[in-house]
Amino acid sequence: MKRFMKKAWKVIRSPSAHMSLGVLTLGGFAAGVIFWGAFNTGLEATNTEEFCIGCHEMADNVYVELQDTVHWSNHSGVRATCPDCHVPHKWTDKIARKMQASKEVWGAMFGTISTREKFLEKRLELAQHEWQRFSANNSLECRNCHDYKSMNFDLMSEKAKIQMRRAAERDQSCIDCHKGIAHQLPDMLGGASDAFAQLEQGASVSSFEVGKTYFSVRQLPLFEDDALQTDAGHLNPVTAVKVIEVHDEKLLVELSGWRKTKGFGRVINEDFGFNIVSGLLTKEAAQNDERMETFESQVDELTGLTWQRVNVRLWMKPNALAASTEPLWDYAKETYQSSCSVCHTQPDEDHFDANTWPGMFNGMLSFVNLDGDTQALVLKYLQKHSSDFSDKSH
Repeated sequence: MKRFMKKAWKVIRSPSAHMSLGVLTLGGFAAGVIFWGAFNTGLEATNTEEFCIGCHEMADNVYVELQDTVHWSNHSGVRATCPDCHVPHKWTDKIARKMQASKEVWGAMFGTISTREKFLEKRLELAQHEWQRFSANNSLECRNCHDYKSMNFDLMSEKAKIQMRRAAERDQSCIDCHKGIAHQLPDMLGGASDAFAQLEQGASVSSFEVGKTYFSVRQLPLFEDDALQTDAGHLNPVTAVKVIEVHDEKLLVELSGWRKTKGFGRVINEDFGFNIVSGLLTKEAAQNDERMETFESQVDELTGLTWQRVNVRLWMKPNALAASTEPLWDYAKETYQSSCSVCHTQPDEDHFDANTWPGMFNGMLSFVNLDGDTQALVLKYLQKHSSDFSDKSH
């Protein structure tokens, strides 16, 4: 082998005995042109919609979804094809993307998403890869067609105008707000539910002490009777309750807070003037004088409503109660920073006060996929870390 390599090298470095330098140069140039032309022809062939939907994984899933969106059919008649959004237009970026696509070839060979079920299982991971790519290049592929400087904000609806002007001022990436614009959003509820189940298992205590305070991990049912048969309402996540009696399968707990006297006073809030819901009682439980202890009343000057301080003792099952709020806040913070950034860069927790956060948070819920317990937990986190409880000035 060594002798062969030496011989080959000698031939390569020796001048040609039969061809001139010009012939060799022209031949090399022609070969280069042919190679380059063939390479680009092959490259462009992979940048067509026909190529993208050549496998059933794409044709039967995301391509079908695209046909129900504005990028497929609209009043202007302009259609965005697969490569328009998923293949960079700059040559160097395009080559890098093609190199990344080698993983997709591997996945096709081994049937990673060969069925609808497999595709849905991998959908969140696949979507996150694209979201990260769009975030990294500031949604460059979107901006090939959409540009803030070319937008006529006056033609937009009032809601869109407000949002788009803010986005333009920050030169915000399109993908921050438009993740579901061409394809369905992944089902992020399953993963969140699993994580919440792990939180509940890890944070909940198994033994209780009389007189000690614990915190609800999730929404928990309350009962008027020790047989746990008569519904009394429920606790919200991260609500403090003091244990009065401990039994094998039940606890008598005391919930303290404030309620508005207008109506039946069913909503128990954490403190005067703050709409931070600790629990919601049934009408019967809210009017049960044997269970409800009332104290002083105060008028909220901002709203003119009268608030009353109360203690209520009710029964509950001895589960999903934590000794500390720390793991609950950690989970809520992580969820807020991940799930609630699906549509935009989320505001800081202390950007709003406690009474403003419910309205702002409810406006976000249509863009995320969170179960009821997680929603209530994240909202409580935002309220308890709002400007009312922050040392920062605004």
